[in-house]
Amino acid sequence: MVLLLPDGEPESARRPSPLSYAAALPLGRTLARAGRADGLVVHGVHYRCRGWNGPDAHLAADATWAVEEVVRRYGDVPVCLTGHGMGARAALHAAGHPAVNSVLALAPWLPEDDMAAAPEPVKQLVGRQVLIVHGTNDARTDPELSYRLAERAKKSSRDICRFEVHSDGHALRQHYEEVQALASDFVLGALFTRRYARPVADALAAPPPLGLRMPLAAGFGRSLRP
Repeated sequence: MVLLLPDGEPESARRPSPLSYAAALPLGRTLARAGRADGLVVHGVHYRCRGWNGPDAHLAADATWAVEEVVRRYGDVPVCLTGHGMGARAALHAAGHPAVNSVLALAPWLPEDDMAAAPEPVKQLVGRQVLIVHGTNDARTDPELSYRLAERAKKSSRDICRFEVHSDGHALRQHYEEVQALASDFVLGALFTRRYARPVADALAAPPPLGLRMPLAAGFGRSLRP
């Protein structure tokens, strides 16, 4: 099971944006096609509101509720939480649920480092396969913050890697095919224990900073085709 977690906003009580949900659908369709023969099911999560809203962490709470629904409806199946932007932060936060075996975080929105605030949690990522993908020219979410989070998480969880998409922005459109192929390879490898493509396997095995600043090579998707 893949749960798609769309982007959101830092503070808002408004209804979720249909545009954010629509933006997540192409990746969902790609993953569903790639995993159809193995029985992969992909569901999009509809939040109660579009805001994270500080300590309430509404999007993370909705992600956890969605995992509980998967368990109730489908039983004991492994879940990959896949999110973009604020949805990626929600995926990382909700990873501690026992049904979650992996997290795909695309351009995660993370708060600025604040000495007075508790750091973003990472203990819930132990025992999960985690892939973070971030464009180096992202003007909405700081790629350096996702690197710092991955660096902290790697100290207690070896199964985490991070790819940098050079010159790409928040939407990761410039290298769309490569990002989609990377996402598919990771999700199928994590959920069905397939062998990862060499760059993903190398990134997981490499110590920081190498495995956390792995460049996504042009033509990654084409290189996996027969």
